[in-house]
Amino acid sequence: MKNVSFLNGLIDSIVERGRSLLDGTSESKIDLDTLLELSNALVAGHGEFSGSLLAQQIITGYRTLDDEEKLAFFQFLASEFVPDKTRLEASAQLYLDDPCPDHLAQLAEDVDGPRQEFFRRLNLTPNGARAMVAMRLDLLKILKKHPELKVVDKDLVHMFGSWFNRGFLVLRRIDWSTSAQTLEKIIEYEAVHEISDWSDLKRRLDPVDRRCFAFFHPALMDDPLIFVEVALSQDIPASIQELLAEETPETPQTPSTAVFYSISNCQKGLQGISFGNLLIKQVATDLARETPSLKNFVTLSPIPRFASWLKDIRDNQNFGALSPDEIEKLEDLDNVDWHDGGDQRAQLEEPLRHLAARYLLSAKSARNQVLDPVARFHLGNGARLERINWLGDLSPAGIERSHGLMVNYLYDLATVEANHEAYVNEGVIATPNRVRKLLRGKPATEVQGPPPEQSAAS
Repeated sequence: MKNVSFLNGLIDSIVERGRSLLDGTSESKIDLDTLLELSNALVAGHGEFSGSLLAQQIITGYRTLDDEEKLAFFQFLASEFVPDKTRLEASAQLYLDDPCPDHLAQLAEDVDGPRQEFFRRLNLTPNGARAMVAMRLDLLKILKKHPELKVVDKDLVHMFGSWFNRGFLVLRRIDWSTSAQTLEKIIEYEAVHEISDWSDLKRRLDPVDRRCFAFFHPALMDDPLIFVEVALSQDIPASIQELLAEETPETPQTPSTAVFYSISNCQKGLQGISFGNLLIKQVATDLARETPSLKNFVTLSPIPRFASWLKDIRDNQNFGALSPDEIEKLEDLDNVDWHDGGDQRAQLEEPLRHLAARYLLSAKSARNQVLDPVARFHLGNGARLERINWLGDLSPAGIERSHGLMVNYLYDLATVEANHEAYVNEGVIATPNRVRKLLRGKPATEVQGPPPEQSAAS
C-alpha cells in the first residue's frame, strides 16, 4: 500500500510539471529506482496524457544515467518486462480450441508482452522515436558483453521495422540551397569519402552533374537516415580521385551513366534496418525519369575488408593459385610507399587483382555468406559485380582498407530482380567473364572470416 501511495504521488507531481516535461526542458537527475518505478507506471497506466508525461520523464531521466545505470536499466527491461507465462498459456490454449480472429489477436497481444508495450508508449512523446534510436545505440555498445540483453534489442528492431518502413520515408534531394543544419549532417555522416570542408561539400552538390538524395523520417525531422551521392558522366569511372577532383571534365549534355559513389547510413541506432536498397532503386528510377539519356546505373564502391583478409592470407600462407613469383611480389606491400609508382606498383597489379576477385567471388564467412559487407549489400540488391578497378582509391583510407582497389557494381533495372533471386536462393553472383577470369582457376579453401556485420557505408 505504501508503494502504491508513493507511486500515485510521483505521478501527480509529474502531471503538475507536465508543460516543462513535454517541452523536454526538465533535465533534473532522476535516480535509477525512480526511473524503474516510472517505467512500471507507464506500462500499467491507461491515460494518454499521463502516459505522454511519464514517457517524457523517462526519456529525460534516462539521459542523465551513467553507463552503469544504463546497463541496469536495460537489465530491468530484459528481466522484468516479459510476457506473463500463465496468461500466454491460457490465450494459446484458447486459440487452439477456437482459432477465431479475436483469440488470435489476444494471443498476439500476450506474445508481444509488456516490453514492446513499454516502447510503444515511449513513442507517445514527439521525441520518443529519436530518443529510442539513441537508446539503442547505447545498447549496441554493450550487447557483446551482455548477450542477455539481445531480447531488448530484438524488440527495438521489431518496433523500428514498423516505424521506419518505406511508407513513412520521404526522399529529398540535397543541394546547396538545403538548410545549413542538414548540410552539416551530411558532412558529419559521410562515411566513405571524407568531406574535408564546405568547399568540398559544394563541389559534390552544386555542379550540374552532381546529385545527392536522402531518406528522411518525420520523427527525425532534418536528420537524414541515409544518403547517396551521385555523379552523372559519359563513362563508368574507375577511380574516385577522378570523380572528386577539383577540376572535373565538362559534363556531357546527354550523360549516359549515373554513378553512386558514396552511400552513408546516418543513424547507428538503426543498424539492421535496411534503407540502402530502397534508396538506390528509388533514386535510379527517379533519375531515369528525369534524364532519359541515362542507360547505366553503377556504383564506385570500396572493398573495406580486403586488406585485412589479405593479411590473413599472407599470415596463413594460403595463396591459392598464385605463383611463387607473385607471392614474392606481395612482399612489396610492406613498403608503405609501394603505390606511389615504379616497379613495385606495376608488379603488384596482377596478384592483387586476382586476390580481389577471389575475395569478392569466393571468400565466405563462417555463415557461408559473401565476406565483403559492401559486396553482400549490392549483390543482395540484385546488382552485378561489373569491374574491379586497380588503384581506384589512392587516399590513405583507400590504401589502408583495400590497397587502393575499388569495384563497380552495375544496377540493370531489367535484371536486378532475377539477380537478387539467383543470389539469395542459389548463391549465384552475377558478374561478366572478364572478372571471373581474374580467378585463373578454382581457388583453394578460403580463410574463414568473422560473421557478417551491417555495413555503414557502401
